[in-house]
Parts: sequence; C-alpha cells; structure tokens
Amino acid sequence: MSSLIYLQGYPETLLTQVQVLIDQQRLGEVLQKRYPDTHAINSDKALYAYALDLKNRHLRNAAPLNKVAYDNKIKVMKHALGLHTAVSRVQGGKLKAKAEIRVATIFKQAPEAFLRMIVVHELAHIKEKQHNKAFYQLCCHMEPHYHQLEFDTRLWLTEQALHGNVG
Repeated sequence: MSSLIYLQGYPETLLTQVQVLIDQQRLGEVLQKRYPDTHAINSDKALYAYALDLKNRHLRNAAPLNKVAYDNKIKVMKHALGLHTAVSRVQGGKLKAKAEIRVATIFKQAPEAFLRMIVVHELAHIKEKQHNKAFYQLCCHMEPHYHQLEFDTRLWLTEQALHGNVG
C-alpha cells in the first residue's frame, strides 16, 4: 500500500477499504460525488479575505493576520499542506508580532471544504502551537467536521498523487 503515503497512521481496515477503491479506480468518483464543487478563491487577496472571515468569526481575540497566500514552494510530499509563521520584531521600545499563513498551491484546485480545513488548521496554530488536544478542539470549534475533512483531504491528495498532480 505504498500509494497511501498521506494516510499513514490510519487503521489497517480503513487503508484496505481505500486500496479497494483505488484498485477499482473509483476513489476519484467517490470524492467527486461527496465534494462536487471547487472554489473560486484563486488569488492571494481572495485567500486572505477568506481566512480573515474565518478568523473574525471564530478567533476574534487572536493576533491579527498580516499575510495569507498560496505558496508553490510548499511540497505536499514533505507532509506540509500549509504553514504558519509568527515573526516578532522589536520596533522602538515595542515588540511587534506578525502572523502569516501559507497554503500549498495545489489547494487552488481543491474542493472548498479541503481549503477550509487547511485554513482552519493554520488559524488554530495562532492560538495553539502544538498538535495537542486543545489544538484539535479549536479546529473542531471552527469546523465541526474537521476530522472527516482532514481524512477526505488525505484521500484527495492520494488521488492527485496517483495522477501525478502532487509534487
């Protein structure tokens, strides 16, 4: 099951079910049926507005977002779907912090639900740095179906890799 690199850590029974879908060449069909629509968030400006809207709805008291952008340098194969950075600089006598989110460019072609999952994940890192219980609770607060979307995003990435669309 070497084609299931995005699904490492999931139970063997689940991986077997996914492998059956791949062998039957039905994985793409199943995902297309579940997530038929893509999104129109194709520019960095639109992505920033999208992320800011989610942040304002769920994390009003968190640090402001300074930049949100697609990044074609993020290599999904290296297990990064998005990145968050917090940069602190001293300006005069004050400490200024900047929060940035970068999303892998492949998500320009993804269903909106998968883009939302990535943005929610990176937004949660503004408040919780580690992948701990509080982090995942925050993700589920912002997106109640977070865990299902994370799994389905991994399925979608598996399907993209089978067709050579991920690098």
